[in-house]
Amino acid sequence: MSRRGTPHQPSQGGQLGTAAPYYPRLGDLARDTSKDGEIGVVIALPGEGRNTYHLCPPGGGDKWSAPNDGNTLRPVQPQVTHLTPLKRDVTYDARAQHGGLPVTVHYDDGGTNESLLILDPSQLELFNSQVGRILAMRDKDLGGLL
Repeated sequence: MSRRGTPHQPSQGGQLGTAAPYYPRLGDLARDTSKDGEIGVVIALPGEGRNTYHLCPPGGGDKWSAPNDGNTLRPVQPQVTHLTPLKRDVTYDARAQHGGLPVTVHYDDGGTNESLLILDPSQLELFNSQVGRILAMRDKDLGGLL
């Protein structure tokens, strides 16, 4: 699963309200704050004659080092690639005047999470219009067979 607990959770070893230290593993992507947030692949860990992390850009390029305590390294969160609707009923909250569409959020690392797409009245109208246009394009593509 893509998602990790928030850093203030006791299971992460930090005190309440503080982030637990990040110790990347070999092959992890890490963002290095000392290099303007550049992202690198961890290619060597501290130890065995090395006192720093060694990283290189994901596509190759110049390698660099980061301190062995990992204090300049941050995890790289997976990016959302797309959403797909779940086969569940939609909801409408009359008090809040918004609708909810259950969706699955897909990440570039293959992970997923379930969530709820919240739409206010104007977004509901736009969504309705856009889905109608998609259906019309599909019908035209199929030669009006539907």
